Amino acid sequence: MIVKDDFLSKLRQYFALNLYEVRIWTALLSRGVSTAGELSDIGNVPRSRAYDVLESLEKKGFVVMKLGKPIKYLAVEPQEVVGRVKKLVRIDSDNKIKKLEELKDGDVLGELNLLFKQGIEFVEATDLSGAIRGRHNLYTHMECMIKNAKKSVTIMTTSKGVLRKIEALKPELERLAKKSISIRIAAPITKENLSVAQDISKFAEVKNNDGIKARFILVDSKELMFMALDDEEVHPSYDLGIWVNTPYFTTALETMFNSAWKDLETLNKASSRIK
Repeated sequence: MIVKDDFLSKLRQYFALNLYEVRIWTALLSRGVSTAGELSDIGNVPRSRAYDVLESLEKKGFVVMKLGKPIKYLAVEPQEVVGRVKKLVRIDSDNKIKKLEELKDGDVLGELNLLFKQGIEFVEATDLSGAIRGRHNLYTHMECMIKNAKKSVTIMTTSKGVLRKIEALKPELERLAKKSISIRIAAPITKENLSVAQDISKFAEVKNNDGIKARFILVDSKELMFMALDDEEVHPSYDLGIWVNTPYFTTALETMFNSAWKDLETLNKASSRIK
């Protein structure tokens, strides 16, 4: 039996199996029913490990052990395996979420917060900065930033960036708007994002920015994240953001934004022009 390494690698990722498990499993799938010794030879797995591996696969629902001598194993239909794995992943995920929820009412979170507060006292202002790589990580950090907003959130982004940000941040932005926190968004308004822009204008000020090419978010005139690369030219996995927590720089950038904001086209004018 010859199974390509890249196919085995994909199976390991999809089903969270180790190399021996995936070799034994694919060997059994190719035979339907077989002994541990035969599977060891076919899958190139040491015989001393074959029974342990098959026991592990049996517990995970990939194989069934037949009664009788010699002991043989049956392959479970792949579609059924997928269903079983999904169920196990869901159960495991629910258990982990439950444990994390329990932290809110326990002493562990309190102790962690105490350690953080003690540690932050020794952090220099220049250390409150960092580089964040990957678009998923960028939006996770942005969400963390705006959760703690007390006065204002200012966003300048691209035509596609506004679609991504609203998809990721809309619930938090709506929550802030209900608390009367100022939200301003400047982005190029196009036919593709006009409906989204009109939707977010219900809880934020939105203006058309087709002159300044920049991507950044400011929170309370003290915290800033700006993206260093053009989102049209960089793969999402390699997108890069610089986060700083310094009122000096953030206030300066917000002052420049305020100056530009006055001259930006309103959403109503942009909408009329596009239509």
